[in-house]
Amino acid sequence: MPSRVAIAAIRRVGAGPARTDQDLVAVEAPLAIVVRSAAGGASRPLGIVMRTPGDDRELVLGLLYSEGLIRTKDDVVSCAVADPAETGETADVTLAASVDLDARFTGRALAGTSACGLCGRLAVEHVNALRRGPARPDLTWSAELVSALPAALRAAQTVFAETGGLHAAGLFDRDGRLLGIREDVGRHNAVDKLVGAALDAAALPAVESLVVVSGRVAYEIVQKAVMAGVAGVVAVGAPSSLAVDAARATGLILIGFARDGRFNVYAEHDRVLPASPGAPHPAAS
Repeated sequence: MPSRVAIAAIRRVGAGPARTDQDLVAVEAPLAIVVRSAAGGASRPLGIVMRTPGDDRELVLGLLYSEGLIRTKDDVVSCAVADPAETGETADVTLAASVDLDARFTGRALAGTSACGLCGRLAVEHVNALRRGPARPDLTWSAELVSALPAALRAAQTVFAETGGLHAAGLFDRDGRLLGIREDVGRHNAVDKLVGAALDAAALPAVESLVVVSGRVAYEIVQKAVMAGVAGVVAVGAPSSLAVDAARATGLILIGFARDGRFNVYAEHDRVLPASPGAPHPAAS
């Protein structure tokens, strides 16, 4: 398994004399993704992802799924990650002959774009059209459960505990049980790895689960959550305006600033039930 942590020589400065020491830092490395069809034809570069090594297959599966390039894991014939010394790591992906690469690459053009108002509106329409799984407006979540999720995510961040330098994304069920967690230097990568793992386990669409993220929420994370069919996103940080618009348009619960037992609900307010009178404060438990 590639190392996720590296040792860096540092100079510690503080009270008293400065001293030479070592520190653990999260590894960041490029992964080029190349896609081809089992039917033949030219390969297509999907791009280069700066990520923390590890769970690379899940990262690729999640990225392909959340971008609408695949719809099931059976669309992927193979995904091999090579590490040639001269070119860096490459994920070589072969998709089933039934996958129309021309149509899906064309449809992907607006998937990750939020640079202007028009592009933003088109992006919201795009993700709404590609939603996986049925909307479940009947599903509600208690404030007590939501409040406890960020701490549960933080407690499971093993590599963060070593470096302090990784984002995390976790999938939680309706009882607040952690179903899976992935960490990465990129918050989008962490979500892709989580989605890829769920896809590999045939657990999508996850209509009765929440994705919890350790940072802020931009449009792309809402897109990935909607594509995974989850009920909502809970974030420790702030959402962007386009993330709010996309969540409201797609019926996704969106919660931000989930810290110390408090949070803001930005979309689907009625699906988060107020705390019961006399319920213990999660931060004090």
